[in-house]
Amino acid sequence: MATATVRRDMFEEIVMAEERFHGEGYQQGYAEGSHVGVAEGRRYGSLLGAKIGSEIGFYLGFALTWQCLLQKCTDEKNNKKIRALDSLIRMIQKFPYEDPTYDKLQEDLEKIRGKFKQPDN
Repeated sequence: MATATVRRDMFEEIVMAEERFHGEGYQQGYAEGSHVGVAEGRRYGSLLGAKIGSEIGFYLGFALTWQCLLQKCTDEKNNKKIRALDSLIRMIQKFPYEDPTYDKLQEDLEKIRGKFKQPDN
C-alpha cells in the first residue's frame, strides 16, 4: 500500500507540474510586464511633457516678441492685439508646469491654444 501511495504522489506531481509551472510563469510574466510598463510609462510621460513644454514655450516666445514689437504702436487696433497678447501671457504664466496631476491640465492647454489662434480684428 505504501508503494501505491508513492506512485500516486509521483503521478499527482507530474499532473500538477503543468499547473504549477503555469502559475509560476504567470507570476514571472506579470512582474516583468509591470516593470516594463512602468518604464514605458515614464518614457511616454517624459516625451509628452517635453512636447507640451515646447509648445507652451513657443506660444510664450511668440507673445512676448509681438508684445515688444507692438509697444511702439498706439492705435486702437494694436491696443486690442496687445491686450490679447497680455491675456495669453497671463494664461501661460498661470499654467501648472510642475503639477502633472492637475486635473484641468488639458482643459487649460486647450484654452491657451485657442487664445493663440484667436483671430485679429
